Amino acid sequence: MTVFEELKARGLIAQCTNEEKVKDLLDNHNTTFYIGFDATADSLHIGHFLQLVVMSRLQKAGHRPIALIGGGTTMIGDPTGKTDMRKMLTMEEIEHNAECFRTQMRRLVDFSEGKAVMMNNADWILGFNYMQFLREVGVHFSVNRMLTAECFKSRLEKGLSFIEFNYMLLQSYDFLHLYRTMDCHLELGGDDQWSNIINGADLIRRVEGKDDAYGLTFTLLTTSEGKKMGKTEKGAVWLDPEKTSPYDFFQYWRNVGDADVIRCMKLLTFVPLEEIAEFEKLEGAELNKVKERLAYEITEMVHGKDEAEKALAAAKALFEGGASDENMPNTELTDEDFADNQIGMLTLLVKCGLASSNGEARKLIQGGGVSFDGEKVTDPKKMVDKDAFSSGVIIKKGKKTYHKVTLA
Repeated sequence: MTVFEELKARGLIAQCTNEEKVKDLLDNHNTTFYIGFDATADSLHIGHFLQLVVMSRLQKAGHRPIALIGGGTTMIGDPTGKTDMRKMLTMEEIEHNAECFRTQMRRLVDFSEGKAVMMNNADWILGFNYMQFLREVGVHFSVNRMLTAECFKSRLEKGLSFIEFNYMLLQSYDFLHLYRTMDCHLELGGDDQWSNIINGADLIRRVEGKDDAYGLTFTLLTTSEGKKMGKTEKGAVWLDPEKTSPYDFFQYWRNVGDADVIRCMKLLTFVPLEEIAEFEKLEGAELNKVKERLAYEITEMVHGKDEAEKALAAAKALFEGGASDENMPNTELTDEDFADNQIGMLTLLVKCGLASSNGEARKLIQGGGVSFDGEKVTDPKKMVDKDAFSSGVIIKKGKKTYHKVTLA
């Protein structure tokens, strides 16, 4: 099976500017390609993870990836998929986020000499002469055509700022710059980036007079119902272990729906398709082993073998009827958390991240979804003495979420 055929068989390819040409680049040549990552947060999330897996997969096939960190484009913010303008970040915030990205990317992609390149578009964007940029780049863009792009069309009712309108031009210029300086002929990205990607290839054709720049987009990571994956009650699923613990990260994948586990296995792991085909024959409770395998593979890639082993051991104990607290998420309480040596159950649930507010915590308790040290909590006004935490207690939310609480 060729590289392109495997991408297709795994369901990774969404759209392609010229399938025949891209197939040739990936199957018969050593191709330089790039994927852009705007530094809008201090950690990558699982949507980025899919793109890094593809980057690693193509690298193993002999291609050279460019991981382009958007230190310049982040100054504007991509309007794609947003109902409001993104928060404006300072240069210091963007550089901090970019450094966090670099650390996480190195776990998944080999950036040793000649294997891959990490670049930052701030190096060329921040030094632009605006009039020169308009004459070289802006002249090739039709406002009427831009307004038909989904990323802009969805924003017109609420208002699209002029600064955001420049984003497509800057991302397109990135492709032109890398084409000129790095012999890069292929841009990859999520399918929500289709408009930006095809405009980059078109800019190269107009400016350079050559039709040898191409774009390919990946399937977005969604459930079988079309809902975007990567969100939990606590928020996004991050690659940073301080933001999403390895245990919680593992549990997210261990708890994916039966209808989604095979698709996630194909998209996000390096498990051979032949082996996945055998998993497809399983159903019902048999799929639990597949979910464990999925969670282990992804956790090992992101957090390393040791953390994956710990999370697997804890998950097995949980699903076999017990809850091992050794690798369980833990919250430490201090004296400041108590009033008269007591803490309210609602406050405790919020403190542990098991509820986002007192109102949500109250609904959980009233719905019978909370147990404290093995006993179901029925009274939202329940107060807990400080002494109860001296040896540590386990709070259980629903059937699958366990949390340990101790005193600092």
